[in-house]
Amino acid sequence: MLDAVRHWALGLGPLGLFVIALLDASFLSFPQVNDALILVLSAKHPSLMPAYAGLTTLGSVIGSVALFGVGRRGGNAFLRRRFKASHVDRAYRLYERWGVLAILVPALLPPPTPFKLFVLLSGAAGMHPAAFVAAVALGRGLRYFGQGALAVAFGDQAGAWLAAHGTEAILALLGVALVVVLAWFLKRKAASDDEPLIMAAPEDRE
Repeated sequence: MLDAVRHWALGLGPLGLFVIALLDASFLSFPQVNDALILVLSAKHPSLMPAYAGLTTLGSVIGSVALFGVGRRGGNAFLRRRFKASHVDRAYRLYERWGVLAILVPALLPPPTPFKLFVLLSGAAGMHPAAFVAAVALGRGLRYFGQGALAVAFGDQAGAWLAAHGTEAILALLGVALVVVLAWFLKRKAASDDEPLIMAAPEDRE
């Protein structure tokens, strides 16, 4: 089935990657198909790499938002019906400790990271939708554009390079993600500090 999906997506080009990413992030699973397709297609058509990575990221974000909505409606009870209680409890602890990073980091990591569990958890825990979308877009964007850049640089050897240096690549992308999150946090803090205080007018004295 995965081979059939791959051939179908190869025939459609960037649009095929968008559809596969959307389905994979929502209610179906195509483990590492997106990653493999980006490497193959970007090596074959380097000029189209931004389209491949961009549409794959967009499809993943839209599919994740659909699953996020399911978690938001179903809540904690839904999660415990779908996953082992120990896995749910551990995910909750990670979310309580790390907040938005608990969705950004799994979005960046390849399988077997249980990304869908964290997506559902984010909805059930009441994460703000804008923060969720930003975290998924950043994590998936770094992952797919990073793979595309490697395919353009190394061609057909990109997969072998990732197999040999995957850990270092993930750590480098994670460092970039943390820098972006820190810059966003500092920008928001500076903006809140610059907001003028609104003083209530004193009451007129008789």
